[in-house]
Amino acid sequence: MTVKSRLKIMMFLQFFIWGCWLVTLGSYMINHLHFTGMQVGLVYSSTGLASLLMPSLVGIIADRWIKANRLYGICHFLGAIALFTAARISDPDLMFWVMLFNSMVYMPTIALSNTISYSSLEKEGLDVTKNFPSVRVFGTISFILAMWTISLGKLELSNIQLYIAAGASILLALYSFMLPDCPTSNVKKDKSLVSLLGLDAFVLFKQKRMAIFFVFAMLLGAALQINITFGDPFLHDFALNPNYKDSLVVKYPAILLSMGQISEVFFILAIPFFLRKLGIKKVMLLSMVAWTLRFVFFAYGNPSSGGFFLLLLSMIVYGAAFDFFNISGSMFVEKEVDHRIRASAQGLFMTMVNGIGTYLGAVISGKIVDYLTVDGVKDWQNIWLVFAAYTIILAVIFVVSFRYKNDRDTMKNVKAAA
Repeated sequence: MTVKSRLKIMMFLQFFIWGCWLVTLGSYMINHLHFTGMQVGLVYSSTGLASLLMPSLVGIIADRWIKANRLYGICHFLGAIALFTAARISDPDLMFWVMLFNSMVYMPTIALSNTISYSSLEKEGLDVTKNFPSVRVFGTISFILAMWTISLGKLELSNIQLYIAAGASILLALYSFMLPDCPTSNVKKDKSLVSLLGLDAFVLFKQKRMAIFFVFAMLLGAALQINITFGDPFLHDFALNPNYKDSLVVKYPAILLSMGQISEVFFILAIPFFLRKLGIKKVMLLSMVAWTLRFVFFAYGNPSSGGFFLLLLSMIVYGAAFDFFNISGSMFVEKEVDHRIRASAQGLFMTMVNGIGTYLGAVISGKIVDYLTVDGVKDWQNIWLVFAAYTIILAVIFVVSFRYKNDRDTMKNVKAAA
């Protein structure tokens, strides 16, 4: 088996685990375990809390003591135990702590999987830029397949989704022994702990433009978490309406949501075109507008013929909402910061989006959902309109506050790379 084939299998299992529960666990907790919106939000906030420090700490361990592929397997074995335990829990507080532990061992494996891929491809003499995308796309495919598996199996309101994820984790832990033997990173061991943790990138907050950018990264990370936490429970609640209880939206909500992941693929490919035509600032602004449309379409969508079209549109714009800020934002960081702290700056960007932003989005959105719930019935239309107002306000403030005059240079770079 070639190295690329082995890496593709690794990526497939890596994101299959996440796809089994990330989108649907909220519905299981609300409908089967009867957790409140706040309790669900806290469970999902565990991903953000874990993303604050764990990827950096695990990177230090891998760099100094344990090779990447070995540590990768250990993390997935511990994750399997956590997921198996979570499947047997009905207490919200205990669920939070168990899922926090799961996030602490799973989130670092995303970075480890990338590092293993880069190192292995380089050892084989393969160009990382040309070959890694064809490896990474298997992760997106498996995430979609996992969502379809859970939905078609009618497991969205069952703890079996966690058991399946646990089984995939064990399989990947065992498979890690087949991965190429490689170190996690090329970080020098004589670097200070501050550098290893990526804290030297915080100097960027002294620059007004970069400080504003990182604040918006955090605030849009919150929007992403709102979508992840309550998208599936929202679709499930259409079952409360007798006219919709037998609709395809109610029966297979995860399949509908997977259209958003499919949309991602196309918008990733479209980013170079939009950057050439509009520049980075306008592309990032489009992301905020797309988030607003996503929530507005949710507010007025339903399983009826006309309403279903709005739900489908919400899936299409999700690709732009997610990709246009995450991808273009990463490119902005790469272009703007000193090459000596680029890796740290990218880590800071991910911390703001997947760490602080994720935590705030999960907790605050949970409170809003509970506030707009009366006698156990959630006012989803007003809930989504509140979130839409939040993102459109962000867009207006972004236009006024973010100053960036180098879009011509950016477009030249994109044209040269195209």
